[in-house]
Amino acid sequence: MGSLERSKKKLQLWKKAAVHFALCFVMGFFTGFAPTGKAPGLSSRSVISSNNSSAETLHSPPQQHSSRNLISQQQQQQQQQPQPQPQPQPQPRSSSGIQDPSSPDLKTEEEVEEVVTGTADLGSKLKLTPRRLIIIITPTNARDPHQGVHLRRLANTLRLVPPPLLWVVVEPSAGKKKELSEMLRSTGTMYRHLEYRENFTAAEAELEHQRNLALKHLERHRLSGIVHFAGIHSVYDLDFFDHLRETE
Repeated sequence: MGSLERSKKKLQLWKKAAVHFALCFVMGFFTGFAPTGKAPGLSSRSVISSNNSSAETLHSPPQQHSSRNLISQQQQQQQQQPQPQPQPQPQPRSSSGIQDPSSPDLKTEEEVEEVVTGTADLGSKLKLTPRRLIIIITPTNARDPHQGVHLRRLANTLRLVPPPLLWVVVEPSAGKKKELSEMLRSTGTMYRHLEYRENFTAAEAELEHQRNLALKHLERHRLSGIVHFAGIHSVYDLDFFDHLRETE
């Protein structure tokens, strides 16, 4: 009797356990499909937040894109516009207009050499070549009645010649030296008035003596220049004296 009761109790325990297990399984199975009470609120919030974020994404990007487009357009315009070239700084120059070789802006030896050579070239160009002295020797003839007119014409020509010019006029002491001296002073040119006392019957001999007297005067006073014998009847063009200075 005791063993039957024990077996019945065990069967009842197993039945209760199986019923509880089946109930728990069924409840868990259905509760897995049924939404909980908090799920709708969370889902609505997630939907609202997602809608807000989508709205922000729909409205905010156009502003960002427009600003980016404006910036990109400005950058393109700046790139297309020619860049202003830097203005070169004025270099220190000397009074002659040549850049100073000691300037700190000249950093390379080539630049310094170019400036130095440019200064030398300009100095050679600016170096004025002095004009050579022209010495005009004019013998006179006291027997010529128109000697004064011819001498004045020659004096007017020599007055227009650029200096330096020396006019040496040789005259016999018996001539009209006072009249000739006044005429020479009125010309404004540098002159020497030479006289001699010798008497000559031949015109050629007297002419030769006057020339030699003038040359001795130049040698005595060490006057160096281009010597030209001009008669009182000679007529000159001013270009002749320029070509005369160019002769060696």
